[in-house]
Amino acid sequence: MPLLQVTLTQGRTPEQIENVIAALTDTLVSTLGVKQESVRVVIQEVAKTHFGSAGMSLARRDGKPEGHTENNGEQQ
Repeated sequence: MPLLQVTLTQGRTPEQIENVIAALTDTLVSTLGVKQESVRVVIQEVAKTHFGSAGMSLARRDGKPEGHTENNGEQQ
């Protein structure tokens, strides 16, 4: 039973998340030859204030003010 864990910053729509799950499932089915029903995908969303790269949060890199939180389900 393949299990994929994906971490994304917040801001994707529910439709985009559904599309990611479907695409990843299809990829494992076609490349590993597993049954679609056996594939598990976990999407974890993280606020840009809690996700860092190159020594700073993505919120700071993108110029978001301190304490800024992402809107639920809305892209920034």
